[in-house]
Amino acid sequence: MQLDKQTKRTVQVLGIDAGGTMTDTFFVDSNGEFVVGKAQSTPENEALGLIESSRDGLGQWGLNLQEALSTIQTGVYSGTAMLNRVVQRKGLRTGLIVNAGMEDFHRMGRAIQAYLGFAYEDRIHLNTHYYDEPLVPRHLTRGVMERVDMFGKVVIPLREDTARKAARDLIDQDVEGIVISLLHSYRNPAHERRVRDIVQEEIEKWGKKIPVFASTDYYPVRKETHRTNTTILEAFAAEPSRETLRKIGSAFKENGSKFDFRVMATHGGTISWKAKELARTIVSGPIGGVIGAKYLGEVLGYKNIACSDIGGTSFDVALITQGELTIRNDPDMARLVLSLPLVAMDSVGAGAGSFIRLDPYTKAIKLGPDSAGYRVGVCWAESGIETVTISDCHVILGYLNPDNFLGGQVKLDRERAWNAMKEQIADPLGLSVEEAAAGVIELLDSDLRDYLRSMISGKGYSPTSFTCFSYGGAGPVHTYGYTEGLGFEDVIVPAWAAGFSAFGCAAADFEYRYDKSLDINIAEDASDKAKAAEARVLNEAWAELTERVLEEFELNGYSRDQVQLQPGYRMQYRGQLNDLEIESPIKSASTPDDWDALVDAFNDTYGRVYAASARSPELGYSVTGAIMRGTVPIPRPRIPKEPEGESTPPESAKLGTRKFYRKGKWVDAQIYQMETLRPGNRIAGPAIIESDATTFVVPGGFETWLDGHRLFHLKEV
Repeated sequence: MQLDKQTKRTVQVLGIDAGGTMTDTFFVDSNGEFVVGKAQSTPENEALGLIESSRDGLGQWGLNLQEALSTIQTGVYSGTAMLNRVVQRKGLRTGLIVNAGMEDFHRMGRAIQAYLGFAYEDRIHLNTHYYDEPLVPRHLTRGVMERVDMFGKVVIPLREDTARKAARDLIDQDVEGIVISLLHSYRNPAHERRVRDIVQEEIEKWGKKIPVFASTDYYPVRKETHRTNTTILEAFAAEPSRETLRKIGSAFKENGSKFDFRVMATHGGTISWKAKELARTIVSGPIGGVIGAKYLGEVLGYKNIACSDIGGTSFDVALITQGELTIRNDPDMARLVLSLPLVAMDSVGAGAGSFIRLDPYTKAIKLGPDSAGYRVGVCWAESGIETVTISDCHVILGYLNPDNFLGGQVKLDRERAWNAMKEQIADPLGLSVEEAAAGVIELLDSDLRDYLRSMISGKGYSPTSFTCFSYGGAGPVHTYGYTEGLGFEDVIVPAWAAGFSAFGCAAADFEYRYDKSLDINIAEDASDKAKAAEARVLNEAWAELTERVLEEFELNGYSRDQVQLQPGYRMQYRGQLNDLEIESPIKSASTPDDWDALVDAFNDTYGRVYAASARSPELGYSVTGAIMRGTVPIPRPRIPKEPEGESTPPESAKLGTRKFYRKGKWVDAQIYQMETLRPGNRIAGPAIIESDATTFVVPGGFETWLDGHRLFHLKEV
């Protein structure tokens, strides 16, 4: 390995968060120390922003790009490009084969898809509902004659001639991918796999190369619409994203790298960009932050964490309770219901780049949901933006240093922002520019605070039992506003908040996960023979999924003995609507005692997630799915630990003062340089703590102190 002669650093891990506004990179060296780089995102060619962000981060260590990349062992990517492709319906031309008579079910979708993402008042009025264009249009959908019932029994044998005709029709339509999804194929995959083979035979006859995606090979789970949508994503959006990731990898290899990128997956682990099921990476950026918070919690002893992430486009929230994440198995995304294991998160379309408008009839202020993204706002003369954004308010009110945005890479113009705010918002409302801008910030903070409170209380918890982690490029600007009055046990802002999602990517396991639907139902007082029989059914599913996990790792050069396997299952009391994901306490199951161990683990988890008094064992138990996860060890970032010293910040950390507007008046805020502050330092508001990548606002009535892990703790005084 090459070492930098000056710093003697060997860089080992790279984490990437390619957001809609900023691209963050997170580098970890052989000692576990890390540094954050930041640059504007470049949607037209993501590699450009990633390379620039890498140069920014490595430059802080005195390393050049080629030297550092040559020693990196692993790189993890997260981003939103695939999700954006689905939202904009800009994917590959995909064909779909379903049961004859079911050709319209994909475009009909589920009823919920007509109002996903709507506010309550729009959900209850049918005239506001609408369906988006289907990913596969009706003229590229074909039916085949066959039928398997819900128990896996063949009711109508497959008419192979109909499958061949369907394949020829779609090939003749110049499709770029063919998806096959037949009713109940997760219970009996024989027909679907035969159709897959027939389609591949026809493609070979035509001399073409068209990928084929059978749902049973990817997502053998119940719920036809969810399963079909998710398999379509593999052809429609995942394959173009695979090409994007290949180009990013090539750009890094041209600059000296030798590693292959992994990608943050929806279940919280990372997978190779070459992985078969790449649709699992459709939303990865926000999940990185949750994994980073979980890792910090494990190291530092935080059990209950409210994760809050504000970027340029959204506010993302997730809860970690008793050190555990909640995994949703049938989430919705881009107004589609899906069959993906997804870390449970909620998002609001309100970030630092959100546009501000007045309702033409009520004159009410409307925030977002659209955003200026990487173009920041009117305050950036080169943005081409004419509608004011939240970032413009930050500049007007003195939150941001116009000359130090992205370390001075982008110069902001307060006068441009001030004039636009006056014309578009302040004058129509009869307010001063400062009052209008402050009102917008207060409205945003209030909305976010209510959203955070409702999410926690809606799950039966109180904020007083949670520590709130605030991160993202714009998180520290608003931390005081959306946490004020909620009574969190603690409020923490990491010094590396701007790159926290990239940090989470670097801390995530290299993990493959596969799921399979099951229908195991058993009474509480079932016989030992019945318990053993059902345990073996689950064990057979684990064995099948194990092979799929190991095959993926083998493609990445890992032998079977290097993989740590962890089986899991989804269980519920019979008759209930929602199941829980349980990590199995045993590696295999075949005896009555094994079954009892599985039930005990479920009852224990159920009591912690809900309440011990809510347990209902008298109903019996249902296992709804089998899960197999495989991981291999990776180097992780080391959480810094420095001795805490004096409470008074060093004079060298002070950068002067700046006028700051809040609660109807201007005050002088002391400005500090974040990197110069030392553990133990305490700062009372009004103060602003600046770094090149983010700004931490501490208004009057608040105080913060920096601990030895370089975590800022914010409290009301």
